[in-house]
Amino acid sequence: MKNNKFLITILAAALSFTATSCSNDYLDVNDNPNAVQAEQITPELMLPGAISQAYRTQAGTMMQFGNLMMNSWAGNSYTIAGPYSREFSLSSVDNTFYRGIWEGLYPRVANFDQMEKFINDNHKQDYYIAIAKIMKAYYMQYIVDLYGDAPYSEAFMGQQNTTPKYDNDADIYKVLISKLEEANALIDAADEHAEEPVSDIVFHGDMDKWKALSNTIKLKMLVRMSKVTGDLATYRNTKLQTLATATFIDEEVVVNPGYSTASNDQMNPYILTWARNASAQQVSNYAVVVVSEHMANALEGNVILNNASYSKFTGLKDPRRTRLFTNVASVDSNGNPFTGLKGVRQGNVPGQPGVPVDNVNTSKLGAGNFAGGNTPASTWAQIVDHNNSRGGVLFSRAESNLLQAEAALRWPAIFSFSPSSKFNTAITANGAWLGANAAQVSTYITSANTRVGLGWTGTDTQKIEAIMTQKWIALTNINPTEMFIEYNRTGYPFTPMATTAQYPNKPYRLVYPNSEYAANSANVPNISSADVFVKNQLTPFWNQN
Repeated sequence: MKNNKFLITILAAALSFTATSCSNDYLDVNDNPNAVQAEQITPELMLPGAISQAYRTQAGTMMQFGNLMMNSWAGNSYTIAGPYSREFSLSSVDNTFYRGIWEGLYPRVANFDQMEKFINDNHKQDYYIAIAKIMKAYYMQYIVDLYGDAPYSEAFMGQQNTTPKYDNDADIYKVLISKLEEANALIDAADEHAEEPVSDIVFHGDMDKWKALSNTIKLKMLVRMSKVTGDLATYRNTKLQTLATATFIDEEVVVNPGYSTASNDQMNPYILTWARNASAQQVSNYAVVVVSEHMANALEGNVILNNASYSKFTGLKDPRRTRLFTNVASVDSNGNPFTGLKGVRQGNVPGQPGVPVDNVNTSKLGAGNFAGGNTPASTWAQIVDHNNSRGGVLFSRAESNLLQAEAALRWPAIFSFSPSSKFNTAITANGAWLGANAAQVSTYITSANTRVGLGWTGTDTQKIEAIMTQKWIALTNINPTEMFIEYNRTGYPFTPMATTAQYPNKPYRLVYPNSEYAANSANVPNISSADVFVKNQLTPFWNQN
């Protein structure tokens, strides 16, 4: 099956729908007698292509957006003039700003929707339909979290409705949670004729793991609603009770349709986008992306800036730092040289603070992101092979455990597991994925747990700050858009604006893409650039308080 996985992916991707607006005809397949007709595309055929294509958006556009918004990355302004100037200034957060998130995810949600609606009278596709429900909820949640109201109930209907209405975002959340519950129920009650999901490129047919992922996504959605009040709070608490004894994900959830170096198209899109191609040659993004001064200072123990805003990090070097970014010659706040991370201050250019003229050697993406602790990985060819073998992270073990830690901290009457244990497990898991020294990670956890806002100590509010700080580090270079959404929810961790920023805060949402204003103008809400920087009725519902 492994040798055929990419063939299935290519077929499904070719049959997937390329419309860039949810109001266009996703289900329009030309009536070519030599082509596979839409009704013949079974969920088995569609699943690997839909998952792998959705992951491309997560590993590409969303990777860049989240890391820049969270001030984890900067641009290599030594060799490139004005890199990421739009992201740093935030002067044009308009209907073209990161439109690739909407236009990359919505067609895949449409794929999952078509799988879910597949006529399944013989119950052969039970497991595939359950997986489709889970994946639909996973990616549709990101649409809601980044845009608020969105087409859902009338979306994905093809020519039957090319201009779907926009649904209330809170209502979409409730429907998605119900889809996750339906998925688990379908798995539990799967007919004896249900076919093993052999084209499953995530869990390879292990439906217990799909149920655990479903529970974890449901928990994430409910925790996202931590600030809601009234009927929504009652709804949230009722649904949290249904997860009191649930099993959650405790492993790296990865996508792998059979990535290989046979061609660039068959590569893991993560390493292909950010480091090397199938021939192990450097791609352009690798030269552009460097660690930000903000993240370098946090991971190096506040020796670069010696700034009070980073006091919780002072004197504690994070053992994950040189797995996330490369070691280079750097200098501390007193001008003393050391070997470690060297970053660039977002928004500044050579000669300005954070970008000294005489040091052009900056820290780039480290091998740990791609190969973890696998050996040998001394050459980029070996790193590429390791990255293709281990696949791309859909949902990390660290994220799951930090999510559980927060849930147990906020609602101890519902969740009986130890939040501190989940917190420590998350840091350990992230270190293991990156290939950091296990003993050093253990020592780091012990020390961090004496520091308010960084480890498990202090008030509940300070522990929330610690969870978010560790989530920021753990999701950097893995799923940083998730962390950006969490930052908007909690305000943690401290994340400075770029020096060129024209607004005092990060955007609370994105603007609908211009494809929506062109194709669905009667229904798309009118969002101005200014609207995204203030909390109002257009802000995602869970963040309006």
